[in-house]
Amino acid sequence: MSEDLLSYDVSKYRTPDGYTSDIAVFTIISTEVGPYKPPEKTLNIMLIKRAEKTIDGEPNIEGGKWALPGGFIKPEETAYEAAVRELREETGVEGVKVKNFGVYDKLGRDKRGWIISNAHYAIVPENELVKRRAATDADEVALFSMDEVFKLNLAFDHKLIIDDALWFIKKDMSLTTLAKNFLPKEFVLSELQGVLLTVMDEPWLKLDSQFFRKAPTLPFIEKVVKDGEPQKTNRWSKNKAQLYRFNDFDPYVSIYNAKY
Repeated sequence: MSEDLLSYDVSKYRTPDGYTSDIAVFTIISTEVGPYKPPEKTLNIMLIKRAEKTIDGEPNIEGGKWALPGGFIKPEETAYEAAVRELREETGVEGVKVKNFGVYDKLGRDKRGWIISNAHYAIVPENELVKRRAATDADEVALFSMDEVFKLNLAFDHKLIIDDALWFIKKDMSLTTLAKNFLPKEFVLSELQGVLLTVMDEPWLKLDSQFFRKAPTLPFIEKVVKDGEPQKTNRWSKNKAQLYRFNDFDPYVSIYNAKY
């Protein structure tokens, strides 16, 4: 053993009592509201209801409460690998690309001791969650709107984690073409507006007059044209509206291009 390791005294330091991964998985739900109106779109998050008892029949910590899918990281795993595994084991959902966004390590966040959580998020189309099912230590798995989720008595500090994850979802929607994952290949501007409003809170999005004036100038969408003729549809209105689609433009935002 090297001299530097011989001089290291682990007893001088407090080490965590556990290391977990939690996953905030969001989706956008479409609800039909009537003829000639685009579906109402709402942002939802997938939660599990923690079982009252462990597999050994002991009372489960925070049992009966709704929580993010997640669990303890095995020594041979990375936090990302554990997130993917726990998502599959607790909800049956797999193939979802998750992103890490934060570490939660405040003493007291978990009654079992100093438990550190490595948090991840994803926002995916609803069809990627259709096979969701409760498994392992989960009694139920369900989707909740943002209005519903913040009224729940959530386990641990998961209300804080969800609130923080929302900031990253807003950033992704604002700086990328994430919206196209929740739209048909060809869409009208009101459909795009509905998707953006599920996450973003920009004033110009809420005012139809501003949105429908600005949206056609967005560099990443273009009018659908066939044989030189603009293609329109009355799918969501009595009067035909122009169809749009996403093009190959890849938004790139740099703080060094900003004018101060």
